[in-house]
Amino acid sequence: MLTMERKRTGFLEDIADYAKDGRLTEPSDGKRCEWRKMIDAVKVLGRPLTDEEAEQYCIK
Repeated sequence: MLTMERKRTGFLEDIADYAKDGRLTEPSDGKRCEWRKMIDAVKVLGRPLTDEEAEQYCIK
């Protein structure tokens, strides 16, 4: 028998500590953005976009 089979890792308990309400990410704000264009802009700039720059790629 493998050691991994005998020992439980407690993975589900670890997730429960981080996700108190069952979510692993923040709730959506309802905005839709052109992510591919944003990613290309980040690659060209070499830094993350500011909030103002990111707003340019949001679909209204």
